[in-house]
Amino acid sequence: MKLALKIMFIVFLLWMIIGIYLINTEHEKAQVVMGLGVLFLSFLFMPLFIYYRYRDGKYKKYILNDEKLLSAFKNRDKN
Repeated sequence: MKLALKIMFIVFLLWMIIGIYLINTEHEKAQVVMGLGVLFLSFLFMPLFIYYRYRDGKYKKYILNDEKLLSAFKNRDKN
């Protein structure tokens, strides 16, 4: 999965660079190329990237719950 994400990122990065080049040369399909690049980047790459990053529950340390808030307030009062 990690290798697939790297390959997809490079492909989409090259796609966007080609789109920028086509916009600068005023090619008639430049807007379509850039639009498809953004569409694929946002609807293919980002969901796969988010799934890959948070599939093992790594996000749990960033979630605020009552226990974490209470311990943070207790630690603040001690200092």
